[in-house]
Amino acid sequence: MLFSSSIFLFAFLPAVLLGYYVVFRGMRRAQNLLLLAASLFFYAWGEPWFVLVMMGSILANYCFGLWVHAWRRRGRRPALPVTAAVVCNLGLLFVFKYLTFTLENLNLAGLNTPVPVIGLPIGISFFTFQALSYVLDVAMGTAQVQRNPLWLGLYISLFPQLIAGPIVKYSTVADEIEGRRETWADFSSGCCRFIVGLGKKVLLSNQLAVVADAAWDTPIGDLSAALAWLGALCYTLQIYYDFSGYSDMAIGLGKLFGFHFLDNFNYPYLSRSVTEFWRRWHISLSTWFRDYVYIPLGGSRKGPWRTYRNLFVVWLLTGVWHGANWTFLCWGLFYFLLLCLEKLGASGRPIPAPAGWAWTFLMVNFGWVLFRAPSLPAALDYLGAMFSPVRGADLQACYYCEQYAAVILPSILFSFPLGRWLTEKVEVYLGRYAPHVFSLWDMVYGVSLLFLFLASSAFLVKGTYNPFIYFNF
Repeated sequence: MLFSSSIFLFAFLPAVLLGYYVVFRGMRRAQNLLLLAASLFFYAWGEPWFVLVMMGSILANYCFGLWVHAWRRRGRRPALPVTAAVVCNLGLLFVFKYLTFTLENLNLAGLNTPVPVIGLPIGISFFTFQALSYVLDVAMGTAQVQRNPLWLGLYISLFPQLIAGPIVKYSTVADEIEGRRETWADFSSGCCRFIVGLGKKVLLSNQLAVVADAAWDTPIGDLSAALAWLGALCYTLQIYYDFSGYSDMAIGLGKLFGFHFLDNFNYPYLSRSVTEFWRRWHISLSTWFRDYVYIPLGGSRKGPWRTYRNLFVVWLLTGVWHGANWTFLCWGLFYFLLLCLEKLGASGRPIPAPAGWAWTFLMVNFGWVLFRAPSLPAALDYLGAMFSPVRGADLQACYYCEQYAAVILPSILFSFPLGRWLTEKVEVYLGRYAPHVFSLWDMVYGVSLLFLFLASSAFLVKGTYNPFIYFNF
């Protein structure tokens, strides 16, 4: 089920809110059971059989958590149960996500093995990493063991962040499973955040996808440099508004039920270095690898060569996490090389801010071409078209620029904190010179959100199916 669908907006979500705040008001256990049942139904709506895979993951990690806790209570290092949990969770990922890819490549090397057709459960990488974070948090002592398997199941399957994140560490919401407090401030803030995310997805990302897909669907022999650059730019904006829009909706939905998830994006295209970009983009994934892989390997504390080795491991795993394709692996290693270059040049003269921003944005664009391409040869062909000296502007690129300027230009502007800056300036001005106008300003803001919701709903009614990009991961 999609957040940006009529069935979710006008049937599923209202029904869950009605049950949560009216039928089971003040009954925490009943509310939790309602959210658990709703989350399993939400996942089973599109994946009726794969919900059993997720339930198996919940049960297995519940047992691993008890095993780890038992060893810690006896004063033993829980190396064995942690290893078993890692092998089990990554083994599950391997079977569903990488087994077919591995066998296909082994067959290319001469091994004649039948290749099974295995369906990919939506969001398996997200809920597997969340389940594993529970076991690791218990092992590191940053969270208490959860003795109620239903509450652990609620954490792993909670529908706001189930399919495409953000990846919520268990220690972040452990206390809120039973001890959260719902407030009107959180509820209203959550509604606003959800509407903004919905607008990002429906009004911006889905429209940018039309231009990006047109460029990628053009035969490489007919692809002009202008259309190739336009397609790369639109995909760069599309994936940002697609994924950050989902994260906004997930964070907003969490607040409706008293859960507080950490921000997953912080204007990443404002970055002046690749290092800064990955502190602003998909923050939950970067934090997960930092806390559970990079730091346990030694981080940057044991000399430069160990640092580079640790970076290599993290970015190899980051690339592999995104999918079973050589393009994702090379995408991860591409960022490893960029980060190494930045570390090597850190002792030299600092790069001027405009040059740093231009370099970072250009590299990120190239990275998204590799990420979007179906194969490495296709990525190289597309990059070649972008830099072909004999290809200039064409009518097709001009057509898309003219037809979608009303989408592309706002998308560029709002990828920077322009809205936040204007809001702060207006509030400072009103607070200083016209405090009595604040109620009018709040009304304007509310009406704007209502218009945004109605416009998004109208596009959904007449639009086509366009799932979130990160559903594939």
